Amino acid sequence: MASVSSRLPVFPWDKLEPYKATAAGHPDGIVDLSVGTPVDPVPPLIQQALVAAADSPGYPTVWGTAPLRDALVGWVERRLGAVNAGHTNVLPVVGSKELVAWLPTQLGLGAGDKVAHPRLAYPTYEVGARLCGAEPVVYDDPTELDPAGLKLLWLNSPSNPTGKVLAKDELIRIVAWAREHGVLVFSDECYLELGWEAEPVSVLHPDVCGGTYEGVVAVHSLSKRSNLAGYRAAFIAGDADVLGELLRIRKHGGMMTPAPVQAATVAALGDDAHVTEQRARYAARRTALRSALEAHGFRIEHSEASLYLWATRDEPCWETVGYLADLGILVAPGDFYGQAGERFVRVAFTATDERVEAAVKRLG
Repeated sequence: MASVSSRLPVFPWDKLEPYKATAAGHPDGIVDLSVGTPVDPVPPLIQQALVAAADSPGYPTVWGTAPLRDALVGWVERRLGAVNAGHTNVLPVVGSKELVAWLPTQLGLGAGDKVAHPRLAYPTYEVGARLCGAEPVVYDDPTELDPAGLKLLWLNSPSNPTGKVLAKDELIRIVAWAREHGVLVFSDECYLELGWEAEPVSVLHPDVCGGTYEGVVAVHSLSKRSNLAGYRAAFIAGDADVLGELLRIRKHGGMMTPAPVQAATVAALGDDAHVTEQRARYAARRTALRSALEAHGFRIEHSEASLYLWATRDEPCWETVGYLADLGILVAPGDFYGQAGERFVRVAFTATDERVEAAVKRLG
């Protein structure tokens, strides 16, 4: 039974526990900026939609209700600029992490196949490759990769952990290269609505994909934009052939978004006001933390989007983690996201206003 788990790296967050204990010992309590988990209330209209659909005794469908698919199509056209999308171009998933972890397996990849992801990246891209026995490879520029055996290319813009945004011209070049070499592109765009100093662009934008979704799929989540991490509400959109194959597989696996969550997703995607309000909260927290960190001697790189500040004191990341833990502030070490992050920490601004204010005071 250990043969599969032995392929995987040590679960990184377990390494942070001693530092969490140190930070928790602060007289005013811990300020946990290590995990990008929402802390603000779920908007009332979404809660109301969930409750209204609570009497759901039957099984939901994997593809989702027609109103859900309408909402997904409407959102990708309105928000991402996608054109000529239909129900076959969208598919709900049970949270984006599930999709990332199991996608290579569901695509039938295995030994001899390669899955590429950014050098600094969300660890689950590597995990997904290792679960199916494929080889994970990292890149700085994906078009410099050897395309032989490369079956799946992960993009992530805005980036977790760095907050870097890929410019439209870069996306155009990468998608063209991938199509030329028959490489399937999955673009993780879960932070797309959280651009601060840059405007993120989707691979589904016609300027990028040329108005055809062949070979490209975008991944989106409601966890960050709508505070729905606890709902496990996400979806993918793009190539109808790829999504159709995944739908057939996921039907056999029973990967169904719960019916009340489907109804809540329809409500969430139909309302922009709550997204604007949440952005304003995050913007204020971001400004406060960035100013405090820079005044304290940190340097911030990238961080033009997402929910994180990519910060360094030009020392090994675990020294920085320990230093901040002594101040009662917990952050994520950069090497969680690859060796290239070994001198950085990721600072999430997903904490309450009160806890952010506490962190600012301690840094001051």
